[in-house]
Amino acid sequence: MSGDPDGFEAWLRDRVPERGLRPKGAAVLEVLLTQPRRASYASAAEAAELAGVNVATVSRTAQALGFTGWVDLQQELRARYLSSLSAPEVAAAHRTEGELGAASLRRDLESMAVLSRRLDDGLVRTIAEAIAAARRTLIVANGSYVAVGSALGHNVGLAGYQASVVRDDADLANSVSRLEPGDVLVAISFWRLYQSTVTAAEEASSRGARVFVLTDAASPALVEAAEQVVLIPAEGVAFFPSLAPGMAVAQAIVAHLSTVDPERTRRSIEAAEAQWARFGLLHRRPRRG
Repeated sequence: MSGDPDGFEAWLRDRVPERGLRPKGAAVLEVLLTQPRRASYASAAEAAELAGVNVATVSRTAQALGFTGWVDLQQELRARYLSSLSAPEVAAAHRTEGELGAASLRRDLESMAVLSRRLDDGLVRTIAEAIAAARRTLIVANGSYVAVGSALGHNVGLAGYQASVVRDDADLANSVSRLEPGDVLVAISFWRLYQSTVTAAEEASSRGARVFVLTDAASPALVEAAEQVVLIPAEGVAFFPSLAPGMAVAQAIVAHLSTVDPERTRRSIEAAEAQWARFGLLHRRPRRG
């Protein structure tokens, strides 16, 4: 992974505390730097064997690097490793025996369990309150994750607040140029980091907008511009990340948003339903007698 344009080695070394690591901790770090693929799929016991230390040392090293433990460190390490691969290489890395549909569901369930343990509800509330206070919210999403951005934007609007989802780079440049202090930019970035997303985050921050990032790996380029970063496990079993955890976080944000001004949200939903009825979009299911 030495050719990683996002600076994998620099990212990891920057997390080393100023006092440094003890010799056994340094051995764990060396494994992470020299064998990222093996480490990203290894259990704590396997990582300990690779480094020639015990499991407790692996856990302490992960904590020294700023993670809650090996599982959190491993998740970000794997996300960074996968982001360095091409789509065919990702598919090869995820080669799975048996039914892929069942494997995909199991992976999503595992990722949702990790998300449930680590998601900071206070951070989700902060994002929701920022959206509620903003004049407008700009949501940037690319690739498969346009789906997550679209769902977030749709439901923010349904809750009664201004939000737009931008996919085209020219439209993104124009939209960012109209941001003002207090506005919000939500950058959604998984697997591949688009330069346009980084530029939008940096420009939005320089204009005084509040920048929040939903991602599977905390890119230094985005972290520097962001007020807060939400790390979301998103590994799939095929050649692209899973959408399920990202969609769950988007829904969590909107759930909080609906409680900021319940009356505003109620009026917005009622107005939307009235329009849906006029356009014949609502179909009432018959009640079972």
